[in-house]
Amino acid sequence: MSTRSPYSGLPQRAFWRGGVAGAPAFPPDLYRPKFPVTQETRVFTAGSCFAQHVGAAMKAAGIKVIDTEPARRGLPPETAKRFGYGVYSARFGNLYTVKQFRQLVDELNGAQPELPVWERDGRFWDAQRPGVELEGLASAELVTEMRAQHLEAVTEALSQADMIVFTLGLTEAWEHRDTGTVYPTAPGTIAGDYDPDIFHFVNYGVADILNDFTALEEMLSDINPDLKWLLTVSPVPLAATASDQHVLPATIRSKSILRTVCDMLCESSDRIDYFPSYELVTSPAHTTSPFADDLRSVRPEIVSQIMQCFLQSHNLREEGAERPGKRSPNADPADDAICEDILLDAFAPEGPK
Repeated sequence: MSTRSPYSGLPQRAFWRGGVAGAPAFPPDLYRPKFPVTQETRVFTAGSCFAQHVGAAMKAAGIKVIDTEPARRGLPPETAKRFGYGVYSARFGNLYTVKQFRQLVDELNGAQPELPVWERDGRFWDAQRPGVELEGLASAELVTEMRAQHLEAVTEALSQADMIVFTLGLTEAWEHRDTGTVYPTAPGTIAGDYDPDIFHFVNYGVADILNDFTALEEMLSDINPDLKWLLTVSPVPLAATASDQHVLPATIRSKSILRTVCDMLCESSDRIDYFPSYELVTSPAHTTSPFADDLRSVRPEIVSQIMQCFLQSHNLREEGAERPGKRSPNADPADDAICEDILLDAFAPEGPK
């Protein structure tokens, strides 16, 4: 009988000692892509905040990141970003949940979300992307008109794409009780009114998210049957939770569920890959905290190093970046935290504002 250990001969990356302890915080062999990404790959970006960083790094590396809803000429870049232009492949703002993405594609097929327009102080917002119009619009009719234009841009972007980069951000959300319409922010936070008889809090589980993703994939196959996926999980902790848990275990629950979903989806299909940005942020190999003083915002130099790891795995390089760890000009130290605060501040103990 052989006494040889089944671990004999495994590479160093298989062992904690050597693979993490004693290794760089950004190991060069951590990520092995399932399929290549080249400068000719047409990329659709969506999801929670971290997809912004992946998209920005891809653009800087010359990859064809799609943008079918650009800002008008002459609008300063900082202003354009504040109004949701150039952040993702269309101006839909953050898609925090898979259900939100599924609902958007459902809408392309004629479905109508419940209560699509929210009002506050005589101004009107698109309830599915309230963060892109900071001061609202002058009429509900204008919201509807701009929504129709937006849906055309989304359809065009999806039809062009070779790959979707999607960051899973949250499991917590607010839904319309009778119809199941999901919203990116709690009603009453930016606009609209919170009524517990109309809206309720939900906290999705693994089965919920897998069901939504399966339905989403089936719908997208009608638009673009050859789509590939690159999934990531947002490393940003919850700002607050509407569950009855402490925010720390609530955060771990959320991230664990999202990470499990990614693993199950990758195991199920050769067209779905996962990039471990979440693990690169939370790794104990960092000699100093990867987070800023608020313990939520990922420090920009960490974001830059993560993106360089991704690009190097595809033999690509962000323009002007000569080594991992060089600070990216695209990195904003507050991006990761701010983009989720609008939603999560509504989950404070006093409830939606």
